[in-house]
Amino acid sequence: MEQDRPKLTLKQLREQAGLSQEALARLVGVSSKTVSNWERGTNVASLTVPQMKALCEALGVTLYELPDDFSSQ
Repeated sequence: MEQDRPKLTLKQLREQAGLSQEALARLVGVSSKTVSNWERGTNVASLTVPQMKALCEALGVTLYELPDDFSSQ
């Protein structure tokens, strides 16, 4: 695991995976508004373990590669 490399934001990871907010929301089991709020930093993500696994799978990353803060700020 490379810790020197800066982590990408959730939006960057989503776009890198070729997913819209709506598509990611469907895969994770949340609304597209929720994904939008995460990316804008309006809400803090509160996910179940199955949702977190789905998020990692959809984005093609490990849990450790997810940003600690999902906002783009």
